[in-house]
Amino acid sequence: MTSTPTNTNTTRSKRISLRRWRESDASERYLLARDPEIGPRAGWPPHQSEKESLDAIRKYFTNETTWAVILKETGAIIGCAGYHLPKTANLPLKENEAEVGYWIARPYWNQGLCTEALSMVIGHCRKLGTITILFGEHFTDNPASGRVMVKCGFTDTGERRKCPSLLVGAEKEVRVLTLNLQQ
Repeated sequence: MTSTPTNTNTTRSKRISLRRWRESDASERYLLARDPEIGPRAGWPPHQSEKESLDAIRKYFTNETTWAVILKETGAIIGCAGYHLPKTANLPLKENEAEVGYWIARPYWNQGLCTEALSMVIGHCRKLGTITILFGEHFTDNPASGRVMVKCGFTDTGERRKCPSLLVGAEKEVRVLTLNLQQ
C-alpha cells in the first residue's frame, strides 16, 4: 500500500486519508465514540457528550503521532490511528520502539479500512527510520483487532498481560504482537 505525505500533515491511500485531529472534530468524533461497540473494544467507555470527545481530542489526540481516519469518498471521520512512543505507551518500550493503536467506526467494519489505516501508520514509522520495532496489543475478547495486526505482518509474541481498562475500572488481559520494521 502506498501513501503520500503532504505538507498538510495528511497521508493518503486509495480509500482513506490520515490527518491531524482538530478541536472542530469533536462533534463528529462524539457521533462515533458514543457507540457502545467502539470504546469498549479499545478499553474506554462510550462517550456521553461532545465535550467528552473534545476533551479526548485535547488530551490524547493533539500530537504528532495520532491521526483521524478520513473516508476520502465522503470526507467523514471514520476512526483513529497512530502510535505511541515509550513515554506514552501501555507497554514497556525501548527508545527505538513504538506501540500502534487504532479503531474504526462500526459502519466501516469488515471492509479492510482498519487494515489500510494501520498499514499507513506502519509506512509512516518505516519512513521515520528511528523506529525499528512496532508493538500492538488487543484485548483477548477482541480478536478482530488482532487479525488486523496479523494482516499487516505482526506476529504473536506469545505474551499475555494485564492492561488497564477505563471501561471496567480494572485490568483486562491483552495479547501482544510485534512487527520488526528492519526485516
